[in-house]
Amino acid sequence: MGHGLDFESVVAQFYEPLYQFAFSLTHSEADACDLAQETFYVWATKGHQLRDESKVKTWLFTTLHRQFLQSRRRLVRFPQEDLEAVKLQLPAIASVASRHLDARQAVAALAQVDEVYRAPLALFYLDDTPYKDIAEILEIPLGTVKSRISRGIAQLQVLLAESPPTRKSGGENP
Repeated sequence: MGHGLDFESVVAQFYEPLYQFAFSLTHSEADACDLAQETFYVWATKGHQLRDESKVKTWLFTTLHRQFLQSRRRLVRFPQEDLEAVKLQLPAIASVASRHLDARQAVAALAQVDEVYRAPLALFYLDDTPYKDIAEILEIPLGTVKSRISRGIAQLQVLLAESPPTRKSGGENP
């Protein structure tokens, strides 16, 4: 850590007030615990960058609040619903496209996507890498990761729509 700050003492001193703040934001014990843990994870990885030890509390609370906002944006963007409750709202998949699209075709189309979009797409969809980790891996801002994935998906959709469906082996009819 920084100068005179060790991880254990920071956790011992600030866990309870951080948890209480997180609980006031989330109204959930589990979510509050998760936020506090995420905050201390960020502290463990980036806390050494703090130059003024008197700002530890502010840094931790700001980080927790940012983590909370990020989780809420994610929840709004990707709401979790019971599948049975929203089954009728799901779009119908074109049967022709679903029968003919295979992994080889998708990977081949991915290889044709502009290089700048290919890496974020591959990390996100093939490796299940979170946006934040992609940003660190590629050393680009989080917003750039999101826009590159979005633009890459658009290119991929065009490529898949243009490519002729592949025939399945074994003599199956489409």
